[in-house]
Amino acid sequence: MDDPLMLARLQFALTAGSHFLFVALTLGLATLVAWTQTRATLSGSAVHARMTRFWGQLYVINYAVGIVTGLVMEFQFGMNWGGMSSLVGQVFGAPLAMETVVAFFVESTFLGLWIFGWGRLNRWLHLALIWVVTLTAYMSAFFILVANGWMQRPVGYEMRDGVAHLTDLGALLTNPTAVLAFFHVGFGGLLTAGLFMAGVSAYHLFRRTAEVDFFRRSMRVGLVTMAAAVFPVVVFGGMQFAYVQPTKQAGTAEAVAAEAGFAARFGPGDYQAPGLAAAGEAVMTLVWSLLFLLAVAALVKVPFGRWLVRGRIFHVVVMAAVPLPYVAMLSGWVFREVGRQPWVVYGVLTTDEALSDVRPGLIAGSFVVFTGLFAVLIVVNGWLLARYARRGPDGARLGAAPPSDGAVPAALTPTF
Repeated sequence: MDDPLMLARLQFALTAGSHFLFVALTLGLATLVAWTQTRATLSGSAVHARMTRFWGQLYVINYAVGIVTGLVMEFQFGMNWGGMSSLVGQVFGAPLAMETVVAFFVESTFLGLWIFGWGRLNRWLHLALIWVVTLTAYMSAFFILVANGWMQRPVGYEMRDGVAHLTDLGALLTNPTAVLAFFHVGFGGLLTAGLFMAGVSAYHLFRRTAEVDFFRRSMRVGLVTMAAAVFPVVVFGGMQFAYVQPTKQAGTAEAVAAEAGFAARFGPGDYQAPGLAAAGEAVMTLVWSLLFLLAVAALVKVPFGRWLVRGRIFHVVVMAAVPLPYVAMLSGWVFREVGRQPWVVYGVLTTDEALSDVRPGLIAGSFVVFTGLFAVLIVVNGWLLARYARRGPDGARLGAAPPSDGAVPAALTPTF
């Protein structure tokens, strides 16, 4: 607890990694909810309308808690990383400002209209709202990855008086480390949401629910989404290796040359990627292989609806697999972020230079508070998702008409 740099790094790793868990499910689930509402609007299908309400309620829960984690996480830039804000904030802050406008103004506003406009707005307008919410969610993710991509591969800037200045917005926005990561994360979100939808459906089918048609359709949508996303995830992930930092490739000629160059520019130091990065890459690859096998099994199962309903062993496998995309995402994030060390901005700014000039006790205190807060938020989110998922479609209050007598619906009455 006496090393402020390690505490600050660990704090940001825990909070950023935790926040990313919410983002992945939000991205994918928003897309699936928009798709089911489109089906319901175009066809007038009652089951797809119920699917929209049920899965939409779970999406709103995850989104609401995820927004809180994002707000808390961004406080750290000013608290712990003042050197980063001072030296590269003019470049790094530009995409973050765009993300703030998109996420906290546009996306949140349209989501509120979608939630409270149910039954009050024209059905086509209401459908347009959820698509705006979905598109702005992806825009928000893109701008975040633009900022992160610049940290991985700084482009479109110049240093003047020791401060980075943005000179080419186009280069910043089209940085391959950002664009490829965006598609990688986007398909990863669809994979996560698809398996989440399939896992919840498998739970109800395993328990022999009366809502067989509802969860059979939901499971099919989830499995098809997962199977469609699992291969693009690895394709866009693999394409990023063309831009991976040489120091992540220990022992190669490129790594030796990069380390010698850094030593000449910045002085002697350890410029090799930590061993934890390689472990993250190995875990990510292993978990993707398991997901690929599950996707193959899903493609065999999906055409035969009765197998989706009766395959109890398959139900257990799908439920057990729900955490796998999260494991893959976190291990991939470790490879991408930890492997960049000792740099905050690769080849430009080290973590030591980016650290704020604060006492170790303050960072230790914020570490305890932030870690505790995020732990509570993760537990609350998991509890709420599990509680409302178990209730099934009849327990969904999203879009439900208020009771005519003004009484509080039973599903909204708190139970202790």
